[in-house]
Amino acid sequence: YFSYIITIALYATGFAAYAGTFVHLPSKVWAVGVVLAFTAINFLGSRTMGRAESVIVIIKVAILIVFVAAAFIALPRGGVARLSPAAWPGPLAIFTGAGVLFVGYEGFGLITNAAANMASPKRELGRAIYGSVAIAIVIYVLVATAVVTNVPLNVLKGLGDSALAVAARPSLGQAGFRLIAVAALLSTASAVNATLFGSTNVAYQIAKNGGLPPAFDRKLWGRDVEGLFITSGLVLVFVLIFPLSAVASMGSAAFLLVYSAVNIGHMRIRAQTGAKAWPVMASAVTCLSLFVVLVYHMITTAPTSAIALAVTLAGSFLFESVYRHTTGRTFREILTQTDPAPAPPTPGAR
Repeated sequence: YFSYIITIALYATGFAAYAGTFVHLPSKVWAVGVVLAFTAINFLGSRTMGRAESVIVIIKVAILIVFVAAAFIALPRGGVARLSPAAWPGPLAIFTGAGVLFVGYEGFGLITNAAANMASPKRELGRAIYGSVAIAIVIYVLVATAVVTNVPLNVLKGLGDSALAVAARPSLGQAGFRLIAVAALLSTASAVNATLFGSTNVAYQIAKNGGLPPAFDRKLWGRDVEGLFITSGLVLVFVLIFPLSAVASMGSAAFLLVYSAVNIGHMRIRAQTGAKAWPVMASAVTCLSLFVVLVYHMITTAPTSAIALAVTLAGSFLFESVYRHTTGRTFREILTQTDPAPAPPTPGAR
């Protein structure tokens, strides 16, 4: 749950970085504003949230397709040479980059949180997960290739959050810079929207099973939204305290740890899922390895972020331990409840 909180904060601060290129306001103002805006959209219900998400995704993908096509058409001389392995950094930098990038793919996990809203989860879940990962890979590879071949690496290093928009200038001019900035705004905004939806459903289900306080399952104004407001409030704390680079590393590290735990847990129920052991263990080992690399990177470059991650992790375990002790609940009891939990309502659903 806290991994989702950190990730929404990352998306919100990313939104602020590009919004500032249009209207010069403090980045914290933009970040807080986008969180509050999509909290309101999620409050209105899943139908409104879904429609907003669909419109945003269609527009941003269309813009990225235009950017990639223009970049390859206007490919500068020597641009392809920048993809040569001779220009690659060392292995540690590559694995660190892979660890940071993981947060960009973790959205596939949100699909499972929407299973209760699917007509046929058994058929649709697999298609949605594999399809989303495949599409994301294609888009990331094409966009990254377009950026690297159009902008020298030494220039890219100094661009920070605006690298993608600057990479659009050689092929599309200043209009391209603005167009990509709009795509980045839409991308981070849709990520805030979807992750708020998914994390609130996670919190709701855990609360239903007794693993979180009843506040996450309480109704306000006839809607199941108190958990949504709690989630948004926690996101704002991270937005106001940490810079974008720190939040990015924290978000990826947290999810690498979460998915390694998911894979280790999968080994215990392999008889039910029918999965082969080696892919599951390979995933767990890979996630843990990248987690270690990323934490090392955080310790050496952003020790404050490493400390914050450690405090968040320790705080999560402490909260769970204290909550179980005070309520008398155990994890085994939660898992073996005979009464099936009702399907989690979407935020704002009546």
